[in-house]
Amino acid sequence: MSAAIASLASYGSDSDSENESESNTSPEKVDPDATAHLKPLQSGPTMSLAVLNSAPEVAVKEAVETGIHLDPSLKEVSYNPTFETMFAPEFGPVNPYKTQQMAAPRNMLSGYAEPAHVNDFMFEQQRRTFSTFGYALDPSIDTSQVSSNSYIGAVDEAEKNKGLTVFESGSKKSEKRKKVKGGDAAEIDNFLGPWAKYADEKDVAKPSEEEQKELDEITAKRQKKGRNEEEAPAEEKTILHVKDMYDYQGRSYLHVPQDVGINLRSADVPDKCYLPKKQLHVWSGHTKGVSAIRLFPSSGHLLLSCSMDCHSKAVRDICFNNSGNQFLSAAYDRYLKLWDSETGQCISRFTNRKVPYCVKFNPDDDKQNLFVAGMSDKKIVQWDIRTGEVVQEYDRHLGAVNTITFVDENRRFVSTSDDKSLRVWEWDIPVDFKYIAEPSMHSMPAVTLSPNGKWLACQSMDNQILIFGAQNRFRLNKKKIFKGHMVAGYACQVDFSPDMRAVEQTLLSTLCASPGELTGAV
Repeated sequence: MSAAIASLASYGSDSDSENESESNTSPEKVDPDATAHLKPLQSGPTMSLAVLNSAPEVAVKEAVETGIHLDPSLKEVSYNPTFETMFAPEFGPVNPYKTQQMAAPRNMLSGYAEPAHVNDFMFEQQRRTFSTFGYALDPSIDTSQVSSNSYIGAVDEAEKNKGLTVFESGSKKSEKRKKVKGGDAAEIDNFLGPWAKYADEKDVAKPSEEEQKELDEITAKRQKKGRNEEEAPAEEKTILHVKDMYDYQGRSYLHVPQDVGINLRSADVPDKCYLPKKQLHVWSGHTKGVSAIRLFPSSGHLLLSCSMDCHSKAVRDICFNNSGNQFLSAAYDRYLKLWDSETGQCISRFTNRKVPYCVKFNPDDDKQNLFVAGMSDKKIVQWDIRTGEVVQEYDRHLGAVNTITFVDENRRFVSTSDDKSLRVWEWDIPVDFKYIAEPSMHSMPAVTLSPNGKWLACQSMDNQILIFGAQNRFRLNKKKIFKGHMVAGYACQVDFSPDMRAVEQTLLSTLCASPGELTGAV
């Protein structure tokens, strides 16, 4: 053991000294403190450890501690703190800009709430009582000792109601009204059952004097505004502007002339039609704008025009029957009138208290007693001139109906409306079987059927003339769209040339715009 300690003590010397130490057998003396950590612990009394304080010495001043901090979470204090200590801020100095409400202690956003045991029924009862009467019991006061000071809110109301809640102060249900006995169920004639009258029921209800005065005032106001009384139709007046109604042979002016060098009764289409190049004639007579022009059926030797120069209301549309001896007019006075073309007498009147925008006879010879009218209340109404009654209503449009055009050999008709749609109807069936509406479509206030019955020309309010197929599909022909006229805002009539050649050139759009004048061109 001593040899090992000696070798460790001489560790680090050079090799020569090591050789010399090996040759010298005499051991050298070793310091016992240097090898104390290598020796086992000796049994005996233990050594005491000294306490080391590494913190520097700092001088404590009495002025630094200005008061005793009181933990706000404490529920019990063993000494009597001062007012400043109890209400000192938790952190930092007092904020001089805080209001009393902001400085008040709170444990939630709306204030300071303490837990209290109130069952759900009592809480709901007091809440409803406070909402209804404005008072409620103070939850911090024992309910066994209730007095006038035990309520919060409207204390006077609480004293008046003696503190009753909404569940206690409700009025008692009134007794049920007694009914007259219904008799025996076996007697069918005298048995009343549940349909019997009440015993105190009055058969005639007569208003009191005050109620009667109020009713009279309301009735007078309505009569003054014209709501109760229907407007009577204006008196019709006819003026004949020719010297003689009949010629020497007894023929009226409706007779088709045969001495003009043209066969006006011929249905043959000319080989080629030309565009008009110059003005031929001007018909004057109207004092205001002309709204519609119709040629006499088959021959076209007479013109029928309607205008806005009526003495009461303007005329919107007109239509001849197949023979031309009668025609219909639709005016803003809410009446449709049937006239005799020869005498000018009004035969009958039709109205549903709405403004008619367009009117058309059924073109079939066996249905000349029926006509349809597009109204301002989004409906198409069908009348029978023999009875003067409405026989059918077509109610699917979402706006006022502007045009009605018969297609497909008069088995169907097409209508356009302010709702920017085109609808196709079967005759006498009030449900449309075809509905055409696109986001890019505009209202189409004028529609014309082509002479061959295959196409519909529609004047659109975006300054275009659109061509739709008039047969099964009613599709828009995108290759035939005509632009050029600035007609947005006007119902400009559209027409085809009779020969249907060069549609781009012969499809005309003209507006009867000259106030009081009709212009003819060749």
